[in-house]
Amino acid sequence: MNIYVGNISWGASEADLESAFGEYGAVDSATIIKDRETGRSRGFGFVEMPDDSEGQSAIDALNGFMLDGRPLKVNQARPREQSGGNRYSSGGNRRRY
Repeated sequence: MNIYVGNISWGASEADLESAFGEYGAVDSATIIKDRETGRSRGFGFVEMPDDSEGQSAIDALNGFMLDGRPLKVNQARPREQSGGNRYSSGGNRRRY
């Protein structure tokens, strides 16, 4: 199960997430998303747990859990949406120079 974790403090580490979720079952991975340019945490991440029932137990227990002074927002991750393209893609709403 892929789990979204939001409202992560900048001081929290991936090991902190792994430890918190590990209380509820096996953790395959814990990742905090970082800014490409600064390398600083963007305040959210994802935890992968192989067992769905353990994942749901972790979601139920850790949503609102205070980690490093901030209440976590925890829920099942939704599939990533496909973007509609970028400013270089073809389309009728292009800027002309």
